[in-house]
Amino acid sequence: MSQDLAKFASDRGIRYFLISFVDLFGVLRAKLVPASAIAQMQRDGAAFAGFATHLDLTPADPDMFAIPDPASLIQLPWKSEIGWLAADLHLGGKPLEHAPRHVLKCQIASAEAKGYRMKTGVEAEFFVLRAEGGPSPTSWTGRRSPATTRPHSCADTS
Repeated sequence: MSQDLAKFASDRGIRYFLISFVDLFGVLRAKLVPASAIAQMQRDGAAFAGFATHLDLTPADPDMFAIPDPASLIQLPWKSEIGWLAADLHLGGKPLEHAPRHVLKCQIASAEAKGYRMKTGVEAEFFVLRAEGGPSPTSWTGRRSPATTRPHSCADTS
């Protein structure tokens, strides 16, 4: 998809873009970029020090560039002035071979060449906190702690 991200930002009120990638440990890395700079980022990519991002690079390696994929653009529903983009990593003008997104794209292409279609699932994990930031009255097992809460039933609307 060849989309002009600067025009999209102007049309939709996006002020910033999060250009993101995932490292080898599954940690999302991102750079917040003002919409006024997105045309250059779309062309050249956002620079990251690869050695600091757990991608098996050293300080001797040059910066890598995260080139945003316009097809992945999501305007954040809870903060509409920010657009999130997945990015493809490049090092020395070529795709970073062991970048997780690059590996995934290669596996999808390989599967398609053999007549398969790749499907994935997401395991969402979250924490429930009290309004003041403390832990919730439920343990990781999902059971309520009797010392901090009263019994609850589905019919209880109070």
